[in-house]
Amino acid sequence: MRKIMRHNGGLGSLFVVAAALLLAACASIGRPEGGPRDMTPPVVVSSTPAPGSVNVSNGRIDIVFDENITLDDPMNKIVVSPPQKKQAQISSNGRRVRITLRDTLRDSTTYTVDLADAVRDLNEGNILDGLAIDFSTGPSIDTLMISGIVFEGRTLEPAQGMIVGVYSTPVADTALTTLPMDRITKTNALGRFTIRNLKPGSYRVFAINDLNHDFHWDRSEDIAFLDRDISPSTMAVEVTDTFTDAAGNDSLVTRPATRFLPDDILLTWFNENYKPLYLVKHERPDARRLTLEMSTHSDSLPQLTLLNTVRAGARLDREAVLQSSPGLDSLTYWLRDTTLIGSDTLKIAARYLHTDTLDNITFTTDTLTFALRQPKKKKKRDEETDSVPKLEFVNIGISSRQPQDLNIPLLFETSAPTASIDSAGFRIEVLVDSVWMPVAARIPSPPDSLQPMRLLTEMTWKPKTKYRVTIDSLAVTDIYGNHNRPFVQEVSTHAIEDYAALFFNIGDLGPDSAIVELLSSDKPVRLEPVRNGVATFEYVTPGAYYARLFIDRNQNGRWDTGSVADTVQPEDVFYFSKKLNLKKNWDVEQQWNIYETPVDLQKPEDIKKNKPPRPKWETEEEREKRKKGNNDDEEEEFDPFMNDPFAPQSPDRLSNSNRRNRPR
Repeated sequence: MRKIMRHNGGLGSLFVVAAALLLAACASIGRPEGGPRDMTPPVVVSSTPAPGSVNVSNGRIDIVFDENITLDDPMNKIVVSPPQKKQAQISSNGRRVRITLRDTLRDSTTYTVDLADAVRDLNEGNILDGLAIDFSTGPSIDTLMISGIVFEGRTLEPAQGMIVGVYSTPVADTALTTLPMDRITKTNALGRFTIRNLKPGSYRVFAINDLNHDFHWDRSEDIAFLDRDISPSTMAVEVTDTFTDAAGNDSLVTRPATRFLPDDILLTWFNENYKPLYLVKHERPDARRLTLEMSTHSDSLPQLTLLNTVRAGARLDREAVLQSSPGLDSLTYWLRDTTLIGSDTLKIAARYLHTDTLDNITFTTDTLTFALRQPKKKKKRDEETDSVPKLEFVNIGISSRQPQDLNIPLLFETSAPTASIDSAGFRIEVLVDSVWMPVAARIPSPPDSLQPMRLLTEMTWKPKTKYRVTIDSLAVTDIYGNHNRPFVQEVSTHAIEDYAALFFNIGDLGPDSAIVELLSSDKPVRLEPVRNGVATFEYVTPGAYYARLFIDRNQNGRWDTGSVADTVQPEDVFYFSKKLNLKKNWDVEQQWNIYETPVDLQKPEDIKKNKPPRPKWETEEEREKRKKGNNDDEEEEFDPFMNDPFAPQSPDRLSNSNRRNRPR
């Protein structure tokens, strides 16, 4: 039976606990057999000033509880709104908490001291979540509220301890990066928030990971924003309280209450991955290689021109082979010209992109010196040996995981960029009735121009079959004229029965392009596009998996973050809410309606990292019961200021409608 807690007309109607005990759908677990346990959070007995007070002139707030309490990380969790320039002084002693505002109080301003989930009892650690004290320095107090939830855009992890705030509209272009928000709060352990004591009007909502405590956004910080203005409002509702008398008899009473709207704001935070672009270092690790490292990815390669040696004026990319990371932030130039290789010092004029003092990406020029560190001279006893020139070889080996997967090409790695491979010296054979038979195979080649030392050969593999790869000596030649040693290696392929197959029938996707990621824990191991409403994963190694889908708005095949300046949200992400146990030789087909499950229930608990703390008294069995929401003894405290749209049983439960209707 659900027990609705009444708030008395004194403190209860004045304490602004709009998100009271949202942490566990306001649940208070019943007593199991074996004796009573303290499972209730501390209760406020009094406060000075009293909540809802007006004409307050003293910035000191004293709160008294019914039991000894402790504060958990108060300097980070307790938030004062409007934001303060000076950090408030916070102390606790026994049953008392004192908060002293160090800023001068503003005239005719409503203040909110939000204690979030910082208060807990001393013995059992029961958390009082959602406690807030409000007062006004003028003759009236602002009372409107808005509520919602914040997730990480990429992983749908609840955002814990994130600053959420509003600016009154219209919002100046520079306000977000220069001015503190008008009113603020912090998210709780489930990512939920309530911004209290708002004036009537129009607002724009933001959430930031405010690392430097300046209450506005810096480009390196995480951010979420609502791409529309909101106007707080109220709605009259009726609520039913359940009262239990001393004899244990229940009675129902219906009474009017107020619901504060909107109470279902969904924010998904992202990071623009902004880093100033600059050249970190340039080195010459050996005679043949020049390396450049940029601070972050770049959109174009640097323009490098030789300034000395007989090749002065020549472009380096014509005198070397480039090996690069995908983001063009780590570059290695393999010199080919013997004059350059033999020169101790190379001077190069570099023109490359960097971030200027106005935070714009522009070209800059620089002169780079690459000096070769001379090796230490060897002792005389080694000189005779060193006078005999050593033969140098290019090494080549298979880098594919073995046994060979049927859906993966044969991969090779070399020790230096290759110049050529003699087709007559490269063979792949298959074992048929104890006889090696040749099979058609393409000569290995680089997958792209930026990976000259990685080679692949596309193959149509036969299941559970042995192959032999032979590369004759002198068949592979690198850019320095060095050849390979003879190479022979047998390769075995998996049996078709070693794999599982998984098919997702994606419902309600509409015209959007989408990619499904197969996850091991929360890390992608495979991804496949949705084609004609189906995402197909073949040749899957058996095991436990999870899945998520993202809307590929720009159809580039990867998840993209958002942009504040362009008012672009991160690409929407959806989790398949169940674990997938795939076994050998199984074909599994799953129906997945991506908008069916509310967003805060999508991510499986097993891979969710940000979870509310577990009460000390709660057993593992009780925890599992609470997670499933099937505890018949559950008692709920009702907050008269706001219904909980996030409660699993609520008809107003947060839906995906605001994501479905986002502009694409």
